[in-house]
This record gives sequence, structure tokens and C-alpha cells, in this order.
Amino acid sequence: MIPLTLPDILEAMADAIPDRPAVITTERAYTYAEIDERASRLANHLLSIGLEPGAQVAVHATNRIEWVDALYGCLKARTIPVNINHAYRRDELARTYAATDCVAAIVSPEFTADLDELDLKLEHRVVLGPDYDAKVAAASKERPTVGRTPGDWHIIFTTGTTGTPKGAVWRQEDLIWAALNTVRHNAPIPSVAGLAAEAAARASGVVLLAGGPLLHGQSQLLLLRALVAGGTAVLDTSPTFSAEAFLDLAEKTGATAITLLGDAQARPVAAARLTGKKRWPLRSLAGVSNTAAPLSDGVLSVLRNAFARRVIVDSYGTLETGVTGSRADDGSPLAPGEARFMVGPEVQVFNPDLTPAAPGVEGLLARSGPAALGYYNDNARSATAIKVIDNRRWTFPGDLARREEDGSISLLGRAATLVRTGDLQIHPETIEGVLLAHDDVVDAAVFGMPHPRWGQQVAALVQLAPSVETTAADLRKHARDMLGESYEPKLVLLVESVPRTPAGTVDYRAATGLTADLLSTGGLSNDGKTPDDAATEK
Repeated sequence: MIPLTLPDILEAMADAIPDRPAVITTERAYTYAEIDERASRLANHLLSIGLEPGAQVAVHATNRIEWVDALYGCLKARTIPVNINHAYRRDELARTYAATDCVAAIVSPEFTADLDELDLKLEHRVVLGPDYDAKVAAASKERPTVGRTPGDWHIIFTTGTTGTPKGAVWRQEDLIWAALNTVRHNAPIPSVAGLAAEAAARASGVVLLAGGPLLHGQSQLLLLRALVAGGTAVLDTSPTFSAEAFLDLAEKTGATAITLLGDAQARPVAAARLTGKKRWPLRSLAGVSNTAAPLSDGVLSVLRNAFARRVIVDSYGTLETGVTGSRADDGSPLAPGEARFMVGPEVQVFNPDLTPAAPGVEGLLARSGPAALGYYNDNARSATAIKVIDNRRWTFPGDLARREEDGSISLLGRAATLVRTGDLQIHPETIEGVLLAHDDVVDAAVFGMPHPRWGQQVAALVQLAPSVETTAADLRKHARDMLGESYEPKLVLLVESVPRTPAGTVDYRAATGLTADLLSTGGLSNDGKTPDDAATEK
């Protein structure tokens, strides 16, 4: 029997539906047969230079078709592709590479200087362009025979919101079951051959447009979900994100679903569509989903108007657990900062003593069933994330949550970003939701900054809409009126943009660093107070 692995599914699909588009980029479409051959050639090149099963290969590149080649080609050769965020600064790149054991790199030419300066001890480097093209063209197009197993690893690296690199280690079979079967509504997987036969029985497949680059784990998962369902993944390979270009791509490809990455991406896409419905009728579009930070009520309201009669789904999942919960929008308003999801019996909220928390009680969210094995080369973090409770394995991704009476879960935020000020513990996401609900606010990030008396103080970076007169003092009052004095951010700085990760979540490490820089240089909030003045208030 063919093992349940990602490259075996690709090969089965290439045999069953060779002419169906597997991937469409901004430039052109590539069939399953083309993707299979491209990946086989790269796999054979990697094997020819002596890479062994389990060897890690950095994929340090912009969004382009060669990223897809690298992902599937590495997996075909039983090597492990490692996603590198090319937008990182040198110190961040150094930390990411240090967390891996990469022996080779597939790199865009514009990033070779980064590799040179980091002085990485890579045995092999393949530079995209003429060098890559020549090596791949010279390799055999025959599928390599390497004895794949369902337990072969796939590692997805992320820094999450805290800036610390971590690689979630998955068995491929577990990843398929936990994270990649959603397009099939998590129906039982008969076999690799069964998946291919199922896809061939349909005249066409889903067409899924990813909002983020493949260096981001959630976009990788979208590509692989399309594969498991025999559908088409659409990748925006433009140099920079543009809402208009994104919608052009959705229209051109007949996307059946688009995936957005939180408010930061959903807001401009919705605004563009509201002014251009004739340009983008999107007749094939059935749904809009969000996979990053939960959508705020204000942005969700705009999405409803922009994509009327389409299903809007806000989903919750992590790179450690796969898809964990979702909420189909029913038009009802959300409380500021609220993020509530329907979940299955495999999701639980636990007290600190690892007993199930009662409804209404805050605790740590966990998921049982197929999940990541842990974090690569990080036993301490893995021990914190993986617990065996009553002979059942649970994965704790580090999120705080509350079970509601109806069985749903209210996601409260990351334990790592909880602000402890005096004797209070404050979820920054709640205040972010209130700030984002303000008509003049485009984006916001709330976090803790050191304070000599209170330990931490609640701080906020806020991006305002152009040409508005709202002040930092107005925003502090807005939060105080909505949530009470304890939740008023004591420090509000107005910035041109809020630091966010490629996943669309707030980059808290960058946000605190930017705030520290503004404080040290005497940056001003626009209420007439220096940040140092505001920092003395409680």
C-alpha cells in the first residue's frame, strides 16, 4: 500500500488528474503533471549531491513557483524543507538558522549576501535563476525511489508573536489528518489511491487563494490542503501585497475561496472590493476565511458588506495543533476583543493543575489527537507543550481560553503576552479589540512595557486613518470608557504602521522594541505629552 505522505499524494494526483492546475501564480498556471516533474527533478538533484534522509534544506526565497518546487522536491527526496523568513533582520535570521540544522539552502539571489554575512556552514547552496535552472534541467525527471514512510518529518518554523524561532515537528501522516483534510470536511481518508480517485471523479477542484507567502506556515498548509483535495492553490507572487492585485488574481483564477491574514489584510481587501464590485464580480467565490489573528468586529462588518452572500469563516488553529476551531459569521455583533470558536470534543481548557476547567473559568487551551511531536531541538519547550493526561496526549500551544456554557471556546490571548501590572493580569487582545473598534483606528497593538513601580504597564501602538484629529488621549479615554480604568493603556504612541508577522499577527517583540526606541529618542504622542510623562501615570 502507498504510504500516506505528501509526495505520494502529489504523485497519485499527477497520475489521476495530470492536466488539472495544481498551482497558479500571478504569472501562469502549472498542472499536477508539471509540478510533479519539477519536484522530481529537484529531488534527484538533491540526492545527487549526497543529501541523506532527514537532511534539512533552507528555503530562503520570495513567493515564487520555485518555492513550491523546493517544498515538494525536498519531501520527495525525504529531506526536510525549512521555511526561512527573508524579511527578517540579520540577527533574526541568525537566530532562525541557529535553531535549525540546515546543510543546504535554496535561496533567491537577492538574499545571498545575507548568507555570506551570517557565515553559515552550509555544504550546498542553490541560487534561484540560471544556476538553479541548469541543475534542475540536468537532473532526471523520473520519480525517486527512497522508501518514504508516514512517519517522515515535516517541520514548520515560526517565531509566533514573541520573536523566538521554533520548529513544529510533524509526522506527515499526522499533519494530513490534523491540518490538511479540512477541504474534505475531515472525512475519513481511504488511501492515497482513494484520494486520487475521488479527485478524478470530480470535473474540477476547489481553487484556494492564499493571502500570505509560503514562508508563512499557514500558507504552506493552504497549498497542501489543495493538494489533499485534488484542488488548485493560487499564490500571489507579486513583489509586495496589493489588495487590488490580490482581487485581480481571485477574479482571473476563479477562486472559490480566499484566505486572509487578520485585520491588517482583510481591511484593505474589503475596502477595495466595496469600491470595485464591477471590476471583481467574483462569481466563483463561495467563501472568505481568516486564519491569523481573529477579525475585529469593525473589519468583520466591512467584510460582510464587501462579500455579501459569501460564507465568512474566522478560524483558529496553530502550527502545533492544526485546525482547532472555527466560527461561521452569522451577522451578530461581537463584543470588543471577543474571539469565540466552535470546537470538537478533542479541544479542552485546563486548570493549572491539568484538570478540566469548568465553564466560565479561564485556563490553558489544549488539543488531543494528531498533533506536532514537539519543537525541533527544544526539549524544554516541547515538555511544556506536550502533556499526557489520563493516558491521553494533549498539545498546549500556549493560548489562554475559556469554555462557554454552549460548548464553544472564547480565545483570550497568548499566555506569553499576558500583561501583569500591579496585581492585575490583563489580556492585551481585549484592549486591542476596543481600540480597533474606534472609527479612526486602522491598526493597533497592545502589550506590556517595563514599569519601575507596577512591574509592567499597558502600552499601545496605534495607526490612525489619514487626516483624522483623534489624539492619543482620546484613545486612552475610549478604552477607559469601554473597559474601565484598569484597562486604559497608560502609554499610547501613534505610529505609521504596527509591526506584524507574515502571519498577520502582532509582532510583540518588534512592537516593544519600537516603543523602547521611541521612548529613548523622546518621540511624542499627539496629546501633548511625552511618552515619559505618560509612563509615570497609573
